[in-house]
Amino acid sequence: MSDTSTTTRTWVANGPAGTLGWVRRLPEGYTFNLVGDDGQRAVYPSLDVAKSALHASLVPGTDWPEFREH
Repeated sequence: MSDTSTTTRTWVANGPAGTLGWVRRLPEGYTFNLVGDDGQRAVYPSLDVAKSALHASLVPGTDWPEFREH
């Protein structure tokens, strides 16, 4: 029996006002979206780089979000 399903891991980024976005694991790396994004962003080689890219996309001066795996 062959299992072709893919498990996607997601980390939700939360700030004081609520959910800011999320980071998702893809077969080729990691990507992130902010709340309200229409399309997928770039693919990054590691989870830490994707989290940093998400943070860099927020309003300057925004504190580092809390990431929770879902």
